[in-house]
Amino acid sequence: MCGTCGCGEGQVHIDGKHHHSEAREIALERNIMAKNNGYADANRARFHANHTLALNLVSSPGSGKTELLVKTIAAVGTDTPCHVIEGDQQTSNDADRIRATGAPAVQINTGKGCHLDAHMVGHAVDDLAPEPGGILFIENVGNLVCPAGFDLGEAHKVVVLSVTEGEDKPLKYPDMFAAADLALINKADLLPYLDIDVDLMIANARRINPNINVIQISAKTGAGMPAWLAWIKAAQAALLPASAAE
Repeated sequence: MCGTCGCGEGQVHIDGKHHHSEAREIALERNIMAKNNGYADANRARFHANHTLALNLVSSPGSGKTELLVKTIAAVGTDTPCHVIEGDQQTSNDADRIRATGAPAVQINTGKGCHLDAHMVGHAVDDLAPEPGGILFIENVGNLVCPAGFDLGEAHKVVVLSVTEGEDKPLKYPDMFAAADLALINKADLLPYLDIDVDLMIANARRINPNINVIQISAKTGAGMPAWLAWIKAAQAALLPASAAE
């Protein structure tokens, strides 16, 4: 019951009027997502015109995606310009780590927000002004729920899953794995020390998304890095006009 007016279960009290909560939530969700998708389309058009490969890296906290990103930037080298948008609720720690590699980075602090949205990303791209033909890595806030539903204008979502997180993580957070084109099974160097069935982890990811690509990788040892770089190169080639790719 509402303490103000006594409205019943399933109703909310907004501006002095009763509203059925389910209907109201659907209306708000459509409005929010439509606005975000408009910004995402504008970002996508901008990336396309600039031949920028935008990758949205998503994961739960502690998956190791910042360290993996540091090693990836070093492996890509100076021939391909890399730019990074870092999303965290607080601190600029991750952006500082990225800048130490020499790659430009913008930190977005979301405060109580649990994800980046397309409008935030658009403003960060204004600040970064990425060079044509490069890669924009968007390291999203550590969260496997909210970022799944927000299009940022990226070419691909890449979900990073640490082997320490358990085989059933894709089943617990299916929307993220359904939205991702690639799963990086990170910290593979720890497998000999863990009681985990990595094949079952991969099978569960493909149970949610039969088309998802999977690479086992270790930022510490470099295992799987060539496959990850080859995937990035193929994703870049797919953005080019057919005549340029030949």
